[in-house]
Amino acid sequence: MYQNRQFLILNVSELYLVDFSQVLETSSNTVRKSVDETKTFVKWDSEIEPSFVNLLTTKEGPYNYGEFLNMLSTPEWIGPIDD
Repeated sequence: MYQNRQFLILNVSELYLVDFSQVLETSSNTVRKSVDETKTFVKWDSEIEPSFVNLLTTKEGPYNYGEFLNMLSTPEWIGPIDD
């Protein structure tokens, strides 16, 4: 389904380094953030990393679709559910 999609986690403090013309997100205002709002991620559909990635010092990844779905199901990305 998302055979070539790659995901990269980074600290929110480095969003200013992201070239949004190279990823599927549209701006720093539309990215999803971790529960504590310190991390976010970007994604792209290519095996070639966007050029800005080597500027990031807080990057984790890249991850493929399956790996990333598992990460998004952790407490870091999903807050507690209120009853």
